[in-house]
Amino acid sequence: MSDCAETPARHATTNHGVEDVFRPSDYTSFLIETLRANRRRLRGARALEVGCGSGVILACLGAAGASAICGTDVERAAIETSVETIRASGFARIAELRHGDMWSPVARRKFDIIVANLPHFPSFRPNCPDRLASWSSAGPRGRGLLDRFLDGVGEHLAPGGRAMITHSGFLDLAETDAVLSANGLAWHIAATRLLHLPTEKLRSMTHGVLEAELGRSIFVYGAYAFVEVHIVEISQHEAGG
Repeated sequence: MSDCAETPARHATTNHGVEDVFRPSDYTSFLIETLRANRRRLRGARALEVGCGSGVILACLGAAGASAICGTDVERAAIETSVETIRASGFARIAELRHGDMWSPVARRKFDIIVANLPHFPSFRPNCPDRLASWSSAGPRGRGLLDRFLDGVGEHLAPGGRAMITHSGFLDLAETDAVLSANGLAWHIAATRLLHLPTEKLRSMTHGVLEAELGRSIFVYGAYAFVEVHIVEISQHEAGG
C-alpha cells in the first residue's frame, strides 16, 4: 500500500466508474521499475508483498517469472482488487491472497523475495479523502508501519532471500539501519529518485520532520516540491560477515 503523500491523479476511477482508492502511486511505479531491472533474480522465486493494495506489484512479480506470489493486506477490499488484477494478468494459478495485519497472515513462512510499499508519510492530521484511512496510518514520525515491517522481515526471509521496499528520504536511514542491525540484517540503497510531493501535503506533514528535511531530502522550487525516495534492499548478513 502507498500513502497519501504520493497520490497521482486525484480522481482516478475504475473501468466501472467507481473511484479507484487502490490506484498505483509514483512510489509503486518506482518499485516496479526497480523490480523489473532485477527480474533475473525473481525467476522461480517465492514472492511476498506486504500491503498488496491493487495487486499490480504482485502481477509484476508474476510477469518476472516468480514461481509463487503471495499478497497480504489489512483491507479486505484490497484483497478483492488484487484478485481481479492478478486474474486479469494471467497469474491466478500461482497466486495466494491473505487478509490480515502485517506478518500475521504468513506466520512462520519464508520467502525468497519480499516487497513492500507501506504508508510512511509523517503527519498528525493526514487528509486523504480519496483513499482509505489505512493509506495514512504511519503516525506523526512516519515509521509506525515501517518499523513493524523491519522488525519482522528477517524471520520471513529464506536463506539468500532479499526484501525490497520504498523508503522516503525524510525517514532517517540511520534509524532504519539501527532496526535492521538489531535484527541481524544488512541493507543497501538499490535505487534513488526524486518524486513530486504535492505542496498541500507539506501542510499536513509533521512540522519537525518538514523543518529538518527541507533542503536535505525535500526540495522546493517555487510552488513545487520534490522528495528523495529510495528503494532499500535488505538481506541477511553473510555467514562470517
